[in-house]
Amino acid sequence: MSGLQDKPFYVSAEGLEKMKEELKFLKTEKRRELTERIEKAKELGDLRENADYQEAKEELSMVEGRILEIESSQKRAVVIEKRQSDMVALGSVVTVVVNGREKIFSVVGSHEANPLEGRISNESPLGKVLLGKKVGDTAEVQAPSGSVRYEIKAVK
Repeated sequence: MSGLQDKPFYVSAEGLEKMKEELKFLKTEKRRELTERIEKAKELGDLRENADYQEAKEELSMVEGRILEIESSQKRAVVIEKRQSDMVALGSVVTVVVNGREKIFSVVGSHEANPLEGRISNESPLGKVLLGKKVGDTAEVQAPSGSVRYEIKAVK
């Protein structure tokens, strides 16, 4: 088997804990709630025209899919260790100067990325060019408007 099933799933310890909490919620509370909705809808008779039954079945199917996705991710999980290094790696907090402005990014696995919160994926164009760089290095990213240059000021 190859592809997604073999690909490491990089995640912080906090992210892994959130996944465990979500999995527990889905397997217990959410699954039970939907199963009860399905049973109540069955009691109403004709299932072909029972919108609540169909909706609950579809939602249960999505929940089961999400459970499988989380379980697969957990099996492939590689926890990003907080490191003390002068080189940008997964888990690093990087201070850069771009267009004369200082910005701070955390380099995380793709599952935890949220650029609006300053969390960039190691698989993103910026994440890829920052990996392996040190303080004083520059990294360039090709953007639709042209090349954008990032100067690395600090790595934690």
